[in-house]
Amino acid sequence: MAKKPPDDGRKTIAKNKKARREFHIEDVFEAGLVLQGSEVKSLRGGRINLGEGYVRLEGGEAFLVGVHIPPYKQANINNHEATRSRKLLLHRRELNRLAGKISQQGYTLVPMSLYFRDGKAKLELGLGKGKKFHDKREDSKKKDAQREMERATRNR
Repeated sequence: MAKKPPDDGRKTIAKNKKARREFHIEDVFEAGLVLQGSEVKSLRGGRINLGEGYVRLEGGEAFLVGVHIPPYKQANINNHEATRSRKLLLHRRELNRLAGKISQQGYTLVPMSLYFRDGKAKLELGLGKGKKFHDKREDSKKKDAQREMERATRNR
């Protein structure tokens, strides 16, 4: 029987698989999202694309940009825009810390996953530095070697 994950009231909606492949993630933060009603309905249906998203800091606030939440079909004419910027809810000291890190060369904030925790939409952000091509190749070699070792021990 498969092990159950610990119950922390977390229901994952989407994960950004490209994030760990494209970036060295050094730190992870949790942020709330300011959403409209039709966006929440669309998220509950599991419809979101985090792949091209990133976080932009401007005016002492954080905004999620480039994330596509398709319009909710049953909503009325006041439906939301699919790729609008969405404000992130972070504490002031977290924003100041992130602003200091991002000002360094090569660092960026990428969305890692989106989930509901106790009925509220939360976004997991990763502070990362972009990987070079040789880093990606090295990671894939390590993954292949690990897979081969597991396969060999399983077949023994």
